Amino acid sequence: MGKREERLKERGIELPAAPTPMGAYLPWSRAGALLFVSGQLPRLAGTIVHTGRVPTEISLEAAREAARLAALNAVSVIKSAVGDLDKVKSIVRMTCWVASADTFFDQPEIANSASELLVMVFGEAGRHSRMTTGVNVLPGNAAVGVDLVVALED
Repeated sequence: MGKREERLKERGIELPAAPTPMGAYLPWSRAGALLFVSGQLPRLAGTIVHTGRVPTEISLEAAREAARLAALNAVSVIKSAVGDLDKVKSIVRMTCWVASADTFFDQPEIANSASELLVMVFGEAGRHSRMTTGVNVLPGNAAVGVDLVVALED
């Protein structure tokens, strides 16, 4: 177990098994030293656990937890792709989609939860550029989706 997985363990966070794709796509693809992690949802054991639009169907706090779980699932995909989280040079970019009511404009607050998890796992290498946006709906009525671009050690 590498130092980054130890960091998770020390904080009582168990890395889940990498989620399987919900359609005809790969969970990740690689181009040279870049790893592209497909969009991850707040799923546990194959079930989306945080659903609905923020804040009318799901609270801001529950949506933050959804973002954190989606990011944790993305981390598990990284591990399945490269075998060791210590092979990550940096998280280059994160995109976060938030299923939002028409008058909700605080998507960055939700995305912060995913960003904070990445920094907790990867330290300074977890700091990233980011795009956050509100959308009408997400697959499976998920509240949040997260994808990543990751730079790997040579």
